[in-house]
Amino acid sequence: MDNAELGKRLKAARLAKKMTQSDVVGNFITRNMLSQIESGNAMPSMKTLEYLSGVLELPLEKLLAEGDISETAENSTFSLVHAKQLLRENKFEELLKSCVPEGIIEDEIHALRSIAHLSIAQRLAESEETEALQSAVIHARNAAREAELGVYKNDARAAQANQLIARIAQYLSSYYSNLADTAG
Repeated sequence: MDNAELGKRLKAARLAKKMTQSDVVGNFITRNMLSQIESGNAMPSMKTLEYLSGVLELPLEKLLAEGDISETAENSTFSLVHAKQLLRENKFEELLKSCVPEGIIEDEIHALRSIAHLSIAQRLAESEETEALQSAVIHARNAAREAELGVYKNDARAAQANQLIARIAQYLSSYYSNLADTAG
């Protein structure tokens, strides 16, 4: 792969993450060096590539793979737009089936999946059926887990999911206690 193509890939990944050059370089390389790499005027060392791959959350093998990364970015953008549309339409189950976190939109997908899981959990928690409540707990746990991932980490959503789990647990505990009392 030539310097120009590698530079384009790095820049596309950086822009997709909505990061500035200064955000990316940290204390590892200079902003000027990153600019030269992105413009194809410099070839980074393997150590620098590994660093950039980590910061941009883009696996090194994808960064160096043959083929067009802009197609991957384009597909990721389409996936994100589609996921947002499903969320607006309250098609939470469909969103969860279609959106697998990967690549440059991973953080956004975790956030959307967290919202979808929590919405499903809240809907299921309105039921008094044991199976629905158990399913609600699973979705709430997934909502909490997804809410704690990525740059869109949302402690409030994780707390809301955990509160829902506690409320369901309390309800089920009372339900089973009453069931045991009537049986005995």
